[in-house]
Amino acid sequence: MSEDVLLVENHPDGYAVLTLNRPKSLNAWSMELCTRFCEVFAALQEDDRIRVLILTGSGPAFCAGLDVKEMRADPDAFFTHVRANSPGAAVQAGRKPLIGAINGAAVTGGFEISLLCDILICSENASFTDTHTRIGLMPGWGISQLLSRRVGISRAKEISLTARKVSGAEAAAIGLVNAVHPQDELLEEARRIAREMLAGVPRILADYRVLIDDGFGLPLRDAIALERERVRNARQRPFKS
Repeated sequence: MSEDVLLVENHPDGYAVLTLNRPKSLNAWSMELCTRFCEVFAALQEDDRIRVLILTGSGPAFCAGLDVKEMRADPDAFFTHVRANSPGAAVQAGRKPLIGAINGAAVTGGFEISLLCDILICSENASFTDTHTRIGLMPGWGISQLLSRRVGISRAKEISLTARKVSGAEAAAIGLVNAVHPQDELLEEARRIAREMLAGVPRILADYRVLIDDGFGLPLRDAIALERERVRNARQRPFKS
């Protein structure tokens, strides 16, 4: 029996760790992994016992992007499948906080998924590379807009249009990641962040995350008005779960 391409650890504290598990293929997005990830991610959104998610990779890499071997074997079938089972769309549709623990190389589609995480930390072995211009594909999971919002438009253009590698140390220096940690401490740091989130009032956690995202792209005046509208609609009372 083959090993699961996605490992799932549901912790009794209320968080889940998802580990991309195709280490021999550098955790590249195969059709099987895309399907499994989308199914699990959607199921966890509906599981009230799980309120925070952590995403990481097994082996030396986080994710090498799309599985080039599968893609070249039958491009039409591959892209049809990935469009219908898109990890990027699955993450974008989620409401629960997602912590990215980037353990190694995050390349193209792996880089894009990392940018969709709410909090991003990486190990000293991590790196980030956007190779869309080298492989001749346009991005589809948000990197063309998300990267510039993290590091500034000029630096984002340089990283994406030159396809150069960004080290973990540089990623922290330019604000691409929140922090860099030793490899053997990375996952425990992600768990610590998850536990701190879980110490909050349960019903607020997901709603607050969504409010931040929804307001981020609005002019400040409109974003503040959105916050006031959500508070009025919530008719909230403090300190109750």
